[in-house]
Amino acid sequence: MFALVLNVYVFNFCKGFVSKSDVEEPLPVSDMVKVLRYQTLFKGGGWWAAVGLFEAFGRRHIALYLWFRRDGFWKRRQKFVFRSRDEWDKAKKAIESLAAEL
Repeated sequence: MFALVLNVYVFNFCKGFVSKSDVEEPLPVSDMVKVLRYQTLFKGGGWWAAVGLFEAFGRRHIALYLWFRRDGFWKRRQKFVFRSRDEWDKAKKAIESLAAEL
């Protein structure tokens, strides 16, 4: 399923991001998670993908989320978390090498 989030990210990369100010609805994350900043990657057709900087339990992390709207509520379908700069660097390197083939 991470591949689906990645596909949404790559698909919308060229269209640009929607900033937080453009989205009236708050991110549907747990009350235990503090949203520091985020950008919507895609929102439409009952799907919402976003990447953000979050804080939970005293630690910061970056996460990619994918939600599906069902019965009037956003339900999380996928979440992928980067807890360290090293995790991010590994993923970024792999994604960039694959993106070169698009």
